[in-house]
Amino acid sequence: MPEAVAAVRRLTIGEALREAIAEEMRRDPEVFLLGEDIGVEGGFGGAFGVYLGLVEEFGHERIIDTPISEKVIAGAAVGAAVLGMRPVADVQYADFLFECMDELVNQAAKLRYMSGGKIRVPMVMRAPVGATTRGAQHGQCPESYFVHVPGLKVVAPSDAYHAKGILKSAIRDDNPVLVFEHKLLYGSKGREAAGGLDLTAEVPAEEYLVPIGKAVIKRPGADVTLVATHVSLYRSLAAADLLARDGIECEVIDPLTLLPLDGDTIFGSVRRTGRLVVVHEDSLTGGWGAEIAARAADECLSYLDGPVKRVASKDAPAPAAPVLEQAVLPQVADIVAAVREAVA
Repeated sequence: MPEAVAAVRRLTIGEALREAIAEEMRRDPEVFLLGEDIGVEGGFGGAFGVYLGLVEEFGHERIIDTPISEKVIAGAAVGAAVLGMRPVADVQYADFLFECMDELVNQAAKLRYMSGGKIRVPMVMRAPVGATTRGAQHGQCPESYFVHVPGLKVVAPSDAYHAKGILKSAIRDDNPVLVFEHKLLYGSKGREAAGGLDLTAEVPAEEYLVPIGKAVIKRPGADVTLVATHVSLYRSLAAADLLARDGIECEVIDPLTLLPLDGDTIFGSVRRTGRLVVVHEDSLTGGWGAEIAARAADECLSYLDGPVKRVASKDAPAPAAPVLEQAVLPQVADIVAAVREAVA
């Protein structure tokens, strides 16, 4: 008999995240949600609709609406995790994480080390990132702040398949995990495409996990390694298509996890191609791309045939005006130009 073919659907990232959360809540009664406007019955399911319908299944004991206080959200999540539960906390915009830096950086990240491993902090903090004409306080990409913090894990999924699998892994992890998702990539009913991007991906119906700490090669190539996340990943893939017309083949890598970084995949690729371009929406100075560039210089210097290039947002607050925002953000043309400089 032929083997049964597993059902595969095309889901948006928002739908995939919702499915991951529901599955983990059904699997483990210690998993619960807390955040602002996430449990309003008949409501909009949080700022980006990820929690739609969950309160009707799980009730208000496991989906808890909080005051408008990120310190309360993070502090309650840390306390619940220390006591053995598995909270999934939500902040409406990643910019608001700066309200709870002590809870995340001094408490969640350090308690396991300070207790000699006796205290676990199995919590997840979901945080939407990215410029979407919402201005300087609602459009930042603060991943690099947290990549600097030992004790945290930092993931940044860019498609529905990996978003579902890595969120499930994050919920099961015994360490605090920050999950950064780009606002433009969530998708919603009637908005499965945006800016020419298909915001859906094939997602199996059966159980699966995506490991934390493992990068994905999205496009193989022999001439230059491109490392990018979120919207910058899709712009890098578009740039790779353009460059291929001129015979320049880019290997495009989605790191998926920024801490711990999958150096084997990324720097193994650099050793094969001899060139590296890192692309991210965070500002240039001190961005996580600088760490990858520094490690490439340390681990791959004898393999490099050209300069390591970084393509990032300009060192400026995110503008609200669309034309100014586009001028600040890295574009496909910027990536193409950087690759051409790297291979020149």
